[in-house]
Amino acid sequence: MLMRPTARFRLLTSAVLSSVALAGDMSGFPGMALAAAQPAASGAASAATQGSAGSASAEAASGVAAATRSYGGSSVTSAASFSGAVPSAAASSSGQGTGPAAAVSAQGDQAASPAGAASAGQAAVTPAHRQGYAARNGSTRQSARSAQARQAPPGSAQAEGVEHVEVTADPVALHAGGGMIRPQTVPQSVSVIGSDYIARQAPSATAYDLVSVLPGANVSSSDPLGFSPQTNISVRGLNGDAIGYVLEGMPLNDIAYYTGYPSQFADSENYESVALAQGSADIESPVLNAAGGLMNLRFRTPAEKAGGMVNVSYGSYDTNREFIRLDSGEIGKTGLRGFVSYSHGAADNWRGPGRDERQHVDFKLLKTWGRQNSVALLGSWNQAVDSYYPQATKESWAQDGIHGANNLARHYNLQNDAQGTDYWRLYRQPERTLYLAAPVELHMAHGLTWRTTPYAQGAYGNAPGGTTIPTSGLWNGNQLLPDSFTLPSTQDGMATVRADYTQRSYRSGFTTALEWRHGANTLTAGYWYDYSDDAEYQSFTPVSENGNARDIWGGSHGTSLTLADGSLFRAVNNHTISQSNALFVSDSLSLLHDKLLLSAGFKEVMLTRNGTNAMPGAAYHANTNTAVPLPRLAVRYQITPHHQVFFNTTTNFRTPAETALYSAYDPQSGALSMQGATNVKNEYSISEELGYRYADDLLVGSLTLFNYNFTNRQIETLGVINGSYVSSTLNAGGQTSRGVDVELGLRPWHHFSPYVSGEYLHATIDNDLMSGGDLLPTRGKRAVRSPTLQAAAGLTYDDGHAFGVFTVKYTGHQYATFMNDERMPDYVTANMAVGYRFNDASFLHRPELRMNFINITNQHYLSGVADPTSNAKDTTGRYGTTIAGESPDYYIGGGFAALFTASTGF
Repeated sequence: MLMRPTARFRLLTSAVLSSVALAGDMSGFPGMALAAAQPAASGAASAATQGSAGSASAEAASGVAAATRSYGGSSVTSAASFSGAVPSAAASSSGQGTGPAAAVSAQGDQAASPAGAASAGQAAVTPAHRQGYAARNGSTRQSARSAQARQAPPGSAQAEGVEHVEVTADPVALHAGGGMIRPQTVPQSVSVIGSDYIARQAPSATAYDLVSVLPGANVSSSDPLGFSPQTNISVRGLNGDAIGYVLEGMPLNDIAYYTGYPSQFADSENYESVALAQGSADIESPVLNAAGGLMNLRFRTPAEKAGGMVNVSYGSYDTNREFIRLDSGEIGKTGLRGFVSYSHGAADNWRGPGRDERQHVDFKLLKTWGRQNSVALLGSWNQAVDSYYPQATKESWAQDGIHGANNLARHYNLQNDAQGTDYWRLYRQPERTLYLAAPVELHMAHGLTWRTTPYAQGAYGNAPGGTTIPTSGLWNGNQLLPDSFTLPSTQDGMATVRADYTQRSYRSGFTTALEWRHGANTLTAGYWYDYSDDAEYQSFTPVSENGNARDIWGGSHGTSLTLADGSLFRAVNNHTISQSNALFVSDSLSLLHDKLLLSAGFKEVMLTRNGTNAMPGAAYHANTNTAVPLPRLAVRYQITPHHQVFFNTTTNFRTPAETALYSAYDPQSGALSMQGATNVKNEYSISEELGYRYADDLLVGSLTLFNYNFTNRQIETLGVINGSYVSSTLNAGGQTSRGVDVELGLRPWHHFSPYVSGEYLHATIDNDLMSGGDLLPTRGKRAVRSPTLQAAAGLTYDDGHAFGVFTVKYTGHQYATFMNDERMPDYVTANMAVGYRFNDASFLHRPELRMNFINITNQHYLSGVADPTSNAKDTTGRYGTTIAGESPDYYIGGGFAALFTASTGF
């Protein structure tokens, strides 16, 4: 019989805490209190020790005590995993003592099942000697699942007198470093940003902004408030298109370019956690390009009681943002609960003319039952119209800084040198996306667990730019057109138009895995299938005498330039069907009472692209087939309850961006402007990590040594196709990257929680690179986008009412050319937040006022390399020819911004 206390009690003394037989003291969690009664009979304790399930609830059966508490208007749930409800007995059977502290196991990469028993935004408290079961197979599974794995199969004796233990936790006390670091048990480097840290940041912050303080993360931004899609991230010198992005098992990478668009992912209020695995993705993740690691995003678990949250923000650059979330609570007694949220935000460009506007919807519907079984339906819808921030060369930066020619023109002027093509309205970029997923997890008899995540996505966007075309003598591919046009904004036979590079894509697929736990061994086998349909074309929209285009979405027969036969005039017209098939298997063995974890895995990835290019003169078919074996190996050893070491070696690959397949022509001359090829080589990498971790009731820290070896290294760059800026990739040959990551956080001490992180990186090019008919002498040069030093520090204060956080980030200089003849200088930025939470008032739950200050010293700086080139200065090649230099472009970092937010739960 399951006994549930009807009232909440606080046990305030350590004597009472010890009476609930936690394996270790909980002094590392200030403010945590337990409410429980002792078992009514020794038989109940015996049954609990055996972990029997019977018809008990999921919480009791798995030994999980969960509590929900409001934090900044949000519900934050903690879960204490007791590994069978009597961890002291389990510890005794292992031949070990209880240890000085219970170790926290809360992983970022797939850290929680959809059941939400102990999610990545929660803390799962397990005996240190049982941490191994949190990470079978090298994937970051929650410790609550490891507890469930030890339970007896259905039909075991029903536990009687088992108490429902309710944990009431101050979320500020759950995580070290103000929520910027957590203990990990997986045999790979993982850093996690928790909901307590996220709740103190500007609500417009993207996932990139949130992880910018983590070791190895180098974020390049264009505006301070997170609205602009002109942002990038590199991790250990590996660009954002080399990183996988996954939302609860669903891939988010652009299917053509592999890049991520963090402003589309989710609203920050709905993140339970954002985890960054710096080295590689786990074997189950549905990604193709993750040599640079994996960013794993998790939605919050819907609240068990009906309610919600609302906030409004106003700040610099006439920024306004509104957010509302509604929680259904449990619907009847079905176990079904969900939330839906809507936000609207808008802001002026912080430099130059323009205004961004964004609307967004997130939702999640969750059903749980039995022994942590769950099924969920979740998704995000995003629509935005963004303005463009021009990139700068070093020369233009020195001359104009954030002013002058580094901005678009505020007024349309057909008579200026650019013939009006620099008018800001010609660069307004619209986009619309929809992500849907339905993760399922079923725990079956005989140690079997089945996980599957079907997903579907759709996206439509336009990368525009101002350009001029002749009103007659146009070329369609390599064919001269007889058509002539009468267009507004024409001067000397050249008309100013808006070039619309439009991408329309659909994607669907699923992942599925069957896991079998038998004794100390865990075997996992699975399959990933992905189908994508991507169409890209460039059309042109006439511009009126005042500079306005009739439609900014592009590609419409009613508004875009059409030929005499009624077809659209296009300069690019390609279509790609891609299919990915991946089979994977892994096996983990836990030895020495879970101290030693050995894991090995193998993944075979098969990628097929069937493309067509409808431009006359180009090869019509562009087909590629790739099959790559990807083995991996990992080891983790828990030396003591506080000290841990791990080692792993993984392999990764990626194919070039789709644009590499297709030829493009200049519509003014018919000349070939881009040569497509289907025999492009795939990038392949082998990486190793050797790490040490420490965690006790005061400190949490890690140190990781890493090494990468690449062949056919793919480097993202920007190409200009008839006025539109389009991503492409360069083959940078071989590369070796070595370095060390470190991070350290202090658990709350007198309400203060400091955090520090850092990275040293030595990345070099292994060979000379081909340029035209000669070789550039690049062997031994430093790799682009690879700062040698990075460091970050944060200090958080939170007493439950007043709170503040200060972070500072140093990014060392980084080269922008393969010849190292131009580099971006180092820079330092700092952010700050202060606020106050009030007590409940009427129906308002924990109202909060907060001020966020971004780039508080108003630094004017270059934030990242947008467009690396081979060489900036004329260079003599190995064969004696002169290779002309080309200046790289840089992102200009956002200036100072302040944002006031008022929020409350209800």
